[in-house]
Amino acid sequence: MWPYPKVIAHRGGGTLAPENTLAAMRCGLAHGYRAVEFDVMLTSDGVPVLMHDPCFGRTIAGKGNVFDTTAQDLAHMDAGAWFGGEFKGEPVPTLQQVVDYCVLNRIWMNIELKPAPGFGPETGRVTGALIAKAFATNTKASLIPLFSSFSPDALIAVRATAPRIPRGLLASHVAIGWREQLEAVGAVALHTDHKTLTPLQAREIKTAGYGLFCHTVNDPARARELFDWGVDAFCTDRIDLIPADFS
Repeated sequence: MWPYPKVIAHRGGGTLAPENTLAAMRCGLAHGYRAVEFDVMLTSDGVPVLMHDPCFGRTIAGKGNVFDTTAQDLAHMDAGAWFGGEFKGEPVPTLQQVVDYCVLNRIWMNIELKPAPGFGPETGRVTGALIAKAFATNTKASLIPLFSSFSPDALIAVRATAPRIPRGLLASHVAIGWREQLEAVGAVALHTDHKTLTPLQAREIKTAGYGLFCHTVNDPARARELFDWGVDAFCTDRIDLIPADFS
């Protein structure tokens, strides 16, 4: 059984706010979403922050790398101006800041571990320790976050430091040996691109007892089709088009 929300706001606010920022989390909440997905990587001094790209240039102006930049320096960079003038000055948030916001507002989190190359185990250990501490006394399954990652190393490491927090393995497609891959990292779910998924694969995954999550679904008709196939949940950029209570 999938105990989590079925529709999740991609990177906080989808297409309506700068991704992986507190502004995005506020935007998602304003649209009724109490479930968000976001990306986490480490700064040079080992602080987990919300960021998708390891290199600057897209959401952060200039050149450089997140893993070569301290958390203090990163906090002074602009993560909102690229999206629109009204978001100019929006900072890169730390994971702790976002966890505090989500816990306060009872927002469920899909925390994607997005380690820079070579930082998989460390990203898993550090992020896992933070989340394990934040949810040490929380026993309500529906509010416990879910880790996901394309990096098996990150998932294995996060399992060691946060064994109570469930894990999902990200994959661009359902590969031969998917069951063994899930078992290797102790995953409860497979997260895959809906464009490559087939009804047969969906049925096999659900029959095997695993959760099935798809990214990134922006068309209501496609979302309904996936639910008909047995898909448990999906994330979306179109929080303006697909409501949080979509079914």
